[in-house]
Amino acid sequence: MKRAIFRPEARVDALEAFRWYDVKDSELAQRFKAEVDRVVGLIEQRPLAYPVLLRGARKALLKRFPYMVVFRDYDGAVVIAAVMHVRRGRRPLKKRL
Repeated sequence: MKRAIFRPEARVDALEAFRWYDVKDSELAQRFKAEVDRVVGLIEQRPLAYPVLLRGARKALLKRFPYMVVFRDYDGAVVIAAVMHVRRGRRPLKKRL
C-alpha cells in the first residue's frame, strides 16, 4: 500500500469545502471529511484503478458529494494535487500539474 501525501493546495481545497459544508450543516461536513478519507484510503490501496484525467494525473470521485480527488501515482507514494468540485474547469488544475 502506498502512502498519500497532500500538496498544500489540496489541503486548502479540502478545508475550504469542509468549511462550506460546515456552514450548511456540521454533520454534513463530517460526512464530507469521512468520504474524503475513505477515497484517499482506496487510492492508497489501488491507485492504478482510477482513470487518467489530465497529464497523467488520475481522478477518484466521491460518493454523495460533487467532488473528486486528483492525484499522481509515484513509486513510493501517491501525491494528492487537488480536492475539487467536479464542475470546476480544468484550468486551475493545469497549473498544479
